[in-house]
This record gives sequence, structure tokens and C-alpha cells, in this order.
Amino acid sequence: MIFDEFAIKTLIRPVPDFPSPGVIFRDITPIFQSPRAVRMVADSFIQRYVEADFSHIGALDARGFLIGSIIAYELNKPLILFRKQGKLPAEVFSESYRTEYGEAHLEVHADCLCEGDQVLLFDDLIATGGTLLAATQLVRRMRASVYEAAAIIDLPELGGSRRLQDIGIPTFTLTAFGLDEH
Repeated sequence: MIFDEFAIKTLIRPVPDFPSPGVIFRDITPIFQSPRAVRMVADSFIQRYVEADFSHIGALDARGFLIGSIIAYELNKPLILFRKQGKLPAEVFSESYRTEYGEAHLEVHADCLCEGDQVLLFDDLIATGGTLLAATQLVRRMRASVYEAAAIIDLPELGGSRRLQDIGIPTFTLTAFGLDEH
């Protein structure tokens, strides 16, 4: 199946003023209501990474879990969950970060990676990059490295992709939205 960026973009629902006034939330849940769209998105990531040299998939809470788990299954890679604070039951490493809306904490199980592991990180979108930057710090604390940060959507005007690239983390997204694009 050939990736159709226009078809995927039309399924990403803009939600104005959510979660706060002035923000346009990019809702990917309509993609998951279309088996064809899910297959198109998953196949695009699978084709990109099927022969890549990394050891783990890292999926970010919560929408990153949707695509990350599919890709981990399809590529037969271990799945690492990066969760919001207080959601993981065992010993964790925690990292605070700034979001568009305030401060938050990301956690990961302390025993999930080893020195030399390489992690492909997945989230639904890259906005300011705060969540992916926090995940990168957590990966590095375990002496592992980030292979790449991947997402369905990039919001380049918010600078997250650039921030990641500035610290040596390559990024890949399937589509991008400008701030004035509805």
C-alpha cells in the first residue's frame, strides 16, 4: 500500500482551543477508526525501519503506545513504555519536562534497558519536543542511546524537531502541520 499523506492528513482532526484557548489539538484517533489508514501508517513506519539497526521500541504515553506497539510487534522488537508519573509499578527513573501547558514528569522502568541498547522512540506528534527530550534523557541515564524519534505528525513551528536534532537525535514524521493549517 502506498502512503497517501493527503488521506492521512484529512483523518487528523483539528480540535480548536483544546486543552487550552489558542491551541489546536491534532487528534489522531480517527486514523485508528480506519483499518486502511492504520495499515498505511504502520506500513510506512515498517518499511522505514525493517532493516534498521536498533534494539528496542520506546512508546510514549499515551498515543505513542498505539503506533509503537504495532511497530514493535511487526518488527519483533521489545517494547519499552514511557509513562506519565505514577503509572509504572516497579522501580523507575523519572524526568521532568516542560510542555505547551505546564510541567510534567515521564517515567520508565529502571531495568528496561542496558548499556549499548538503541531505542527507536514513538509518539503521536512532535510539538515542543518536551516529552521526547525527557525520554531521551531517560534512555541516556540507562547508558543506552536513541536511534531516532518518530511520529505521525510534526508541528515544526513549535520547534521540537529542531530541539531534538540539535542534541543529535534524528527525527522522522509522516506529515506536518503549520500553526495556521486546519
